[in-house]
Amino acid sequence: MAQPPVGHGHAENMGAGKAIAVLTSGGDAQGMNAAVRAVVRVGIYTGAKVYFVHEGYQGLVDGGDNIKEATWESVSMMLQLGGTVIGSARCQDFRTREGRLKAARNLVKRGITNLCVIGGDGSLTGADTFRAEWSSLLAELLKVGGITAEEAKRSSHLNIVGLVGSIDNDFCGTDMTIGTDSALHRIMEIVDAITTTAQSHQRTFVLEVMGRHCGYLALITALACGADWVFIPESPPEDNWEDHLCRRLTETRLGGSRLNIIIVAEGAIDKHGKAITSEDIKTLVVKRLGYDTRVTILGHVQRGGTPSAFDRILGSRMGVEAVMALLEGTPDTPACVVSLSGNQAVRLPLMECVQVTKDVTTAMNEGRFDDALKLRGRSFQNNWNVYKLLAHIRPPSTKVGQRRGGDGDPPAPHTPPNLLSSPPQSGYTLAVLNVGAPAAGMNAAVRSTVRIGLIHGHRMLAVHDGFEGLAFGMIEEISWDRVGPWTGLGGSKLGTKRTLPKKYFEEISSNISTFGIHGLIIIGGFEAFMGSLELVEGRAKFEELCIPLCIIPATVSNNVPGSDFSIGTDTALNTITTTCDRIKQSAAGTKRRVFIIETMGGFCGYLATMAGLAGGADAAYIFEEHFSIRDLQINVEHLTEKMKTTVKRGLVLRNERCNENYTTDFIYNLYSEEGKGIFDCRKNVLGHMQQGGTPTPFDRNFGTKMGAKAVAWITGKIKECSRHGRIFANTADSACLLGMRKRSLVFQPLADLKEQTDFEHRLPKEQWWLKLRPILKILAKYNIELDTSEKAHLEHVTRKRISLESHI
Repeated sequence: MAQPPVGHGHAENMGAGKAIAVLTSGGDAQGMNAAVRAVVRVGIYTGAKVYFVHEGYQGLVDGGDNIKEATWESVSMMLQLGGTVIGSARCQDFRTREGRLKAARNLVKRGITNLCVIGGDGSLTGADTFRAEWSSLLAELLKVGGITAEEAKRSSHLNIVGLVGSIDNDFCGTDMTIGTDSALHRIMEIVDAITTTAQSHQRTFVLEVMGRHCGYLALITALACGADWVFIPESPPEDNWEDHLCRRLTETRLGGSRLNIIIVAEGAIDKHGKAITSEDIKTLVVKRLGYDTRVTILGHVQRGGTPSAFDRILGSRMGVEAVMALLEGTPDTPACVVSLSGNQAVRLPLMECVQVTKDVTTAMNEGRFDDALKLRGRSFQNNWNVYKLLAHIRPPSTKVGQRRGGDGDPPAPHTPPNLLSSPPQSGYTLAVLNVGAPAAGMNAAVRSTVRIGLIHGHRMLAVHDGFEGLAFGMIEEISWDRVGPWTGLGGSKLGTKRTLPKKYFEEISSNISTFGIHGLIIIGGFEAFMGSLELVEGRAKFEELCIPLCIIPATVSNNVPGSDFSIGTDTALNTITTTCDRIKQSAAGTKRRVFIIETMGGFCGYLATMAGLAGGADAAYIFEEHFSIRDLQINVEHLTEKMKTTVKRGLVLRNERCNENYTTDFIYNLYSEEGKGIFDCRKNVLGHMQQGGTPTPFDRNFGTKMGAKAVAWITGKIKECSRHGRIFANTADSACLLGMRKRSLVFQPLADLKEQTDFEHRLPKEQWWLKLRPILKILAKYNIELDTSEKAHLEHVTRKRISLESHI
């Protein structure tokens, strides 16, 4: 693995005398505009000239007005726009050497030797071919007099950096491609709408989603809506799947459900490579079961609409990284693609990623579906395994008239034989509760916890109203069917309170004993963390508290130590971003206006910062970054200067507890006074609307995976702590928090996290996202220093591919 580049000191001088061109190619994807905006603004910040290439590779070949120099203002107000403002086109000309000769000449004449390509694997492969041929193209142009010797010398090598823009998420090497999250938003909006009409009429709906030969959109949709069945090309159903599907739908209806949802990826196939279409499935269900069945093919609506907050931030971060990669490039540096791994930006050799992506298709064509799944990556496999557990293992408890699994029925599709039927009862009892303020996605986590717990053979208890309910006996056994429709519901179905458990130790201990609870899964925010620490302290006096416990972080504030993300934060961020869009739009056509918006988060500035990146804010005031009246004055003066140009709207975000004296009213009054004659101000306090609403696909999926992982861990921990039929857990590692750390989900003892916590301000002492704040300022045209010492370094994907090939 290559070493990270040494710090450069002043990044604002890196691009002096250089030129960068940016183009979008292939299918459009929401978030491409955010990436283009970031490339332009960071390129200009580094001192480089930046050019738009309109209409993708076609514009590169045609030249002329298709290649225009970009200015700071030319990318204003494009962050929230879907599609690609600079246009995209399929280009046959660029596939020919003659076309690439024209493209090379157009770049050389403008002194452009750095090219940022935003597109899918086909577009990026074309870019790599272009780079490989660059020397010979220049030699040929020089020979025919197309360029001068001086121009050839000045443009001796071409740097290429790719950003993957594709709603399909079919590019190996990155967790998410630009546009995927927004496409999931569109799909889930439609699925939620269809669910209500399907319930009304007791219908079965077959939904076909995009993805070409990749089942990612279909798989995540199925997880996020609790679908009865999903067809993906990477893992076709077993032979006789028709029987299994019909049995599955019948069981669901007998269980009391009034609807069935079947998700089909457009490239779905059976084991023999034969296409499985949505019409095939409809015909089967109608013919065999007589159910009222409808087909909905979502089509290009999935590409449309406003990009989600995630895609805007992803596009912005990737754009910044692309400029750094281009400017650091040498003739020996391979063309790279900027990717996302966990929350880390990484650079990968472009053609290694393209090769692994092609290997997936090859594996599917050759019927090696297990290998195709592995090549898709760990994240894809984890999603698939959780889906199989939740959708294709029989519920352990069944209603009268239903048969239990394992009684001679054919096996469920996709599922290994040892996972088929209802597992034996473990004799363990798990309780699940919500603590703190409600957060969208909590219900998805509870549903997953309950169902995976039942699959493990546990008795599952639901505790209402947090620790208070645990103390007052508000506890009931909860069934498989009860939690069925919870995935897409906002808030907390169990009810949640902020009460801490210390004053109720006796009552809680008594109820743990009375209900025979062997483990606790606590889903909540900072109160869940503090309350669990109290329970651990109480173990010294109350033996009943010596049971394993696991916290799943869920809070809009994203302030729980031990996790980079909390369930609910993504939904809140999208709510803020959408609201900012609407507020800014309300000023369209009026005079210049600045909006001051207060966000939630307690002392944590995550929401304000990330919403600032997603909304194109001019400033975001947070507690973690101290600011003075002088800083406020600089911000006002900066905005005043911007408003003297073509910029008409300004956005300033303030975290609710960033400063007790510089209140939202104070900042509003200051901006109003200083902006007189140049702009006027409006103020909005978003309040509790940030906690409400339907959970985003990310929060549904994240909650589902966290619940599944927590149950698996606590099951192992209970077994580990069992002695002669009794459970005694008193070690530090028997009380853990499950958190996302950089690239993986990890269990961390609460005792370790205690040292990493600022209890006074309810914050982790270190927060990863603070490193993104300079990007926010640079994109708002502040002339600050960008620390380039921790830029992503080049990693390799070949090792994974080679080891897999040797395994094959």
